[in-house]
Amino acid sequence: MAELKTKPTDQSVEQFLNGIADEKRRQDGFLMLKLMKQATKEEPRMWGSSIIGFGDYRYKYESGREIDWFLIGFSPRKQNLALYIQTGFDGYDGLMEKLGKFTTGKSCLYIKKIEDVDLSILEQLIRQSIEHLKSAK
Repeated sequence: MAELKTKPTDQSVEQFLNGIADEKRRQDGFLMLKLMKQATKEEPRMWGSSIIGFGDYRYKYESGREIDWFLIGFSPRKQNLALYIQTGFDGYDGLMEKLGKFTTGKSCLYIKKIEDVDLSILEQLIRQSIEHLKSAK
């Protein structure tokens, strides 16, 4: 079985964020860092070279394969801010309707500009998804 490429590292989260060339994306990264720290009460940790994750979660695929992952995380990419919401978005219709402008993948929320979303709604989404994961254990 192939080994997971994205793993926790000892890289400094602040150093990573400070290394982002685009000032606006760097500011958004620090804002998301603060928001997720408050919502999770967890310390951030780098996963791979560009993902900031919070907490620990043992993810189990339908196939039975299990991996260690983070509860929630984000990556300040060049084209957008990618949030990794492990629970996906089913069951969060009310929050998603109020969130603002975004796109989604299976468990990723993509935000082009942080000003396009309501941060209080985003924090609720983060908190609820974490509660859901923790209650499913």
